[in-house]
Amino acid sequence: MSMKGLLFAVLLLYCFVASQGDPIFDVLKYGASGNGQTDDSQAFVKAWKDVCEARNGYPTLLVPKGRTFLLQPTAFQGPCNSPSINFKVQGTLMAPKSVNEWKWPSSDKGAWLQFSYIKGLVLDGRGLFDGQGAPWWDCFKKSQCHDRPRAISFHACEGLKINKVTVIDTPGGHISLNGCNGSIVSNINLLAPKDSPNTDGLGVSGSSNVTIRDSTMKVGDDCVVINGGSYMNISRIFCGPGHGISIGSLGIGGTYGAVEEIHVRNCTFTGSSNGARIKTWEGGFGYVRKVTFEEIILQDVQTPVLIDQHYSTYQATADNQKAIKISDITYRNFRGTSALEEAVKLMCDKNVGCTNLVLDDIKITSSDPKMKTNATCSNAHGTSSASNIPQVSCLLK
Repeated sequence: MSMKGLLFAVLLLYCFVASQGDPIFDVLKYGASGNGQTDDSQAFVKAWKDVCEARNGYPTLLVPKGRTFLLQPTAFQGPCNSPSINFKVQGTLMAPKSVNEWKWPSSDKGAWLQFSYIKGLVLDGRGLFDGQGAPWWDCFKKSQCHDRPRAISFHACEGLKINKVTVIDTPGGHISLNGCNGSIVSNINLLAPKDSPNTDGLGVSGSSNVTIRDSTMKVGDDCVVINGGSYMNISRIFCGPGHGISIGSLGIGGTYGAVEEIHVRNCTFTGSSNGARIKTWEGGFGYVRKVTFEEIILQDVQTPVLIDQHYSTYQATADNQKAIKISDITYRNFRGTSALEEAVKLMCDKNVGCTNLVLDDIKITSSDPKMKTNATCSNAHGTSSASNIPQVSCLLK
């Protein structure tokens, strides 16, 4: 064989191996109809089984574009054989249309779609997840349906990547991460009406080294909520409507909560009820420390800066001598407007207090040109620049 022929044969072999190494499992080939009416859950379960068992290359579960797939609550569980798996949603996944149509496969009713114990999972594809939440919200407003599911939950999925997906109208929260160390969430859209109850955007707990960036969250509750974890970088988030970027609530029912090394930078809040918020329950224990909010843009935000160490109580006052410790919190370079006079509110526990708070280069004026902003605080200790607007007099040296 000539050298030219040998090179051609090697190239063919390389292409064959490469094509064999990255298998694609299209849910249509597993019996999914994609008509938005037929329950396609079992087709997804069968496709996932083959994806998880695949050993070669970078296996992909493909949800093709131009189709709508009706899914009941479904669990996608590992561990899987491949070190990395792609769940590529190009079409639309849709939850059941009414509360009574939801069929739970187990006693766990926490989420519509559950991913657990999958290392190297990548969720992307520019697709849409429609949680069909309106019937759940109506049920909740009638004092029913208090335990409403999230749209998507990830548990113990280390190295998780979520990119370029949209989640709308979830019954409860949109996306939750628990025990997902080393995760990157980017370029996502989380959307629900302003009055949709408790529709948190992205919730994170028990996770470290998490990056959240370049995303839009317009929801009925917190845009990002951190309920435990460390070493997180949050940047270029557009929040509003919603309740801001919140740490907590922590310490509910006298429990332990810990959050540290959180850096929130270059985020924009528009028409939200809060901006940078920390909230803890009386009677809890643990800490929130080493948190920075900086380069924040505010547009008509009700309370741009809020610490509430008395978010709620859980039992008799005699038992509430402890509180989550809050320390080393920095607010730097805030610009924009507040919808209320009280733009900065630092309400800390009388027994524990908040220590080493730093407010620097804060310029928050009123949305109403006839009104001035002010700051209130209790049991807060730290420093505030004399040039801040509003001045936080309790922190001035």
